[in-house]
Amino acid sequence: MPAADLERTENIAHMTVPYGLYVEDYSLLEEQVRQIAHIDLIDEELMAKDRSRCAVHVYLEPQTDLPQTLAFLNQRLNSGGISFSIAQNTVQEEDWANSWKQYFHAFDVGSRLRVQPSWQDPAQNPENRQVIRIDPGMAFGTGTHATTRLCLAAIERTLMPGARFLDLGCGSGILSIGALLLGAKNALGVDIDPVAVKSATENGRLNGLSPPKYRMIEGTPETVSGQFDLIAANIVADVIVAICGQLPALLAPGGRFIASGIIDMRRDEVLSALDAAGFSVLEITEDEGWVCVVAMRK
Repeated sequence: MPAADLERTENIAHMTVPYGLYVEDYSLLEEQVRQIAHIDLIDEELMAKDRSRCAVHVYLEPQTDLPQTLAFLNQRLNSGGISFSIAQNTVQEEDWANSWKQYFHAFDVGSRLRVQPSWQDPAQNPENRQVIRIDPGMAFGTGTHATTRLCLAAIERTLMPGARFLDLGCGSGILSIGALLLGAKNALGVDIDPVAVKSATENGRLNGLSPPKYRMIEGTPETVSGQFDLIAANIVADVIVAICGQLPALLAPGGRFIASGIIDMRRDEVLSALDAAGFSVLEITEDEGWVCVVAMRK
C-alpha cells in the first residue's frame, strides 16, 4: 500500500491479531537506521527498496479462519479507500526452529553468567561461570539481543540473595533461570504466549529447575498474586508504560523493577510513566541503542 496509508492499514490489521504483525516501511530508511542502529552504512539491497510503498505482514495461527480474515481485511481496506493487494504464504515453523541454531554460540554476560546453547558441552566454561543452558525454540530470549544482555547484567547488579523474582513476559525463561543462578529464592515467569511458557518450562528442565522454585505460567500482571523483591520486564516500551500502574502492588517494600526492551527514542516516555506510577530511577544503562532502567518505589 502507499506509505501514506501505513498507519491506517496497520490499525486495521491489528483488528485480526493482537500480535504477529511485521511492517516493512522504507520511507524513512536513512533516518531510522541512524536513530535505531546508530550507523550510516546501509546495505545496497535495502537502499534499492521502494520508498513510496509499504507492506504489513500478518502472521496467523494455523487454526485461524483464513477466508473470514481475508474477507474482513478486504472489506475494511476497501471501505477506507486504501490501494492495496493481498498475498498469502504458509510459514513452516520447523524451518525456523532448527536453522537458527547455527548462529547461536556460548557467550558471557556480566561478571558471573555464561549463556550456552543446550547442545554444547557444559564443560566448555573456562572462567567457571554460572551457566544458563538455553534452547529458545519459538520464544524470544537467547541472550544475544542487547535488551536481554542489559537485563541479565542489571539482575546481577541488583538481585539480593534470597529474593523473590518475577519476570513479566518470560519468553524463553532466560531471566528467571539467571536470577535463580544468581541467588534468587524462587522465580515466577508470566507470558501471554503459550509457546513461550512451554519453551521457558523446558529450558527450566534443562537447568534442573522445576516448581515450586521455578514456575512459568500463561497470563498477564493481573494473573499474578503476592509480592516480589525484584521484577523484570524485558518487553517493549508500550507494554512497560501500560503496566507501570500495576507494579507497586506487586513489589515488596524496598523492591526493585528492571525495565528493558526500550528503544532509546522511547526512554523519556518510559521514565515519565515510571515517575507517574511513583518510582524513582536508580540506574540507566544503554547498549546498541537500547535502554534498561532500574527503579524503585519512592
